[in-house]
Amino acid sequence: MRVVTWDDGRVSTAASVAVTAPLSGAALRDAYADSLRRLTRGLVQLRDGAVRAGPVALVRFGAPKVTRNAVDWPIEGGLLARGPGGRWRLQASAGRVEASLRGYRPALPRPLYLVTHLQVHQLFTRLFLLQVHGREPAPGPRAPAEERRRSAAVDAALCFTVAGFTGRRRLRRVLAIAVIYHVVCWSTGGRTLGGLVTRQRVVAVVGSRLTPAQSLLRLALLPASWIARRPIHDQIASTEVITD
Repeated sequence: MRVVTWDDGRVSTAASVAVTAPLSGAALRDAYADSLRRLTRGLVQLRDGAVRAGPVALVRFGAPKVTRNAVDWPIEGGLLARGPGGRWRLQASAGRVEASLRGYRPALPRPLYLVTHLQVHQLFTRLFLLQVHGREPAPGPRAPAEERRRSAAVDAALCFTVAGFTGRRRLRRVLAIAVIYHVVCWSTGGRTLGGLVTRQRVVAVVGSRLTPAQSLLRLALLPASWIARRPIHDQIASTEVITD
């Protein structure tokens, strides 16, 4: 569940996920730092009291307060913050981990923040929580590799066919159709035409639908999976392909 509220220019968000094992505040702190580093391949890290992209402090924190089941960072500034104020908190309780941002003052104007920074924040928060949840147990029977290839072939043929009906099959047109088609299908029912044919669908590791941003990330990482010959896109986007 994701919640976003505004109060006098300050934004608050909350999202949570079920977990099967208790987590300490120190474990949550370390898991968050590790998640940032792995998701961005080291480009963004939590170090020296800030979330940093190289030498740039995107968000600066005060000293974190680590308790038995939570960690709480006061926000003190940074490139993406208008000034001090607000808190970033991770808490484990009642079989769930919640990530909450309270009273944060974004540097960007609200309309721009809503379509840029907020979307990135929510995506990274979701991916962090899904990684905390873990990939086991799987949300359903995992689709065999051969069936996944069959589904991809059907979807590729469809995109090329639609592009042909709209004019010349230029690569940009095919790519645009593929992006819209996959993001809409994955973030609504999780099933493309290929998925209907092969009786499979894409879900988050908790069994829920993908968000549009998560779908776009998964699609963007597909070439890396083809090169590596392993499902990097599913690992980073915290998704599974299951059979029905």
